[in-house]
Amino acid sequence: MQTVVILIHLMIVLAMAGLILIQKSEGGGLGMGGGGGGGGGFLSSRGTANVLTRTTATLAALFFVTSLVLSILAGIERKPRSLIGPGTPAAPSAPGVPSPPASGAGSVLDQLQRGTPQPQQAPSGPQVPRSQ
Repeated sequence: MQTVVILIHLMIVLAMAGLILIQKSEGGGLGMGGGGGGGGGFLSSRGTANVLTRTTATLAALFFVTSLVLSILAGIERKPRSLIGPGTPAAPSAPGVPSPPASGAGSVLDQLQRGTPQPQQAPSGPQVPRSQ
């Protein structure tokens, strides 16, 4: 359905662009267009302007209608997603609560209470020398 509306929309856009390009400019700002004033043609210049103006207005209205239909179709197909849905992984209960340690050694506080020495870890970055 959406593909059909997009194709119709594009055909309207191309037709409207073509109609706008063949219309005569009002003030002759482009320096072209116009033509002979002999009214013996298929349509007079005034009649051609009325037909082109009405057709352009009709195509513009169809352009707005197809734009609205496309936006409605896009909104229908968009499904809301839950942040706490069944497919999401379990989050910690509170942001400030630490997770339990993975190894059986316990936390640093538990090791200090038992009197077990902590292995010294290498510093993670450059250290400032201490003055003595």
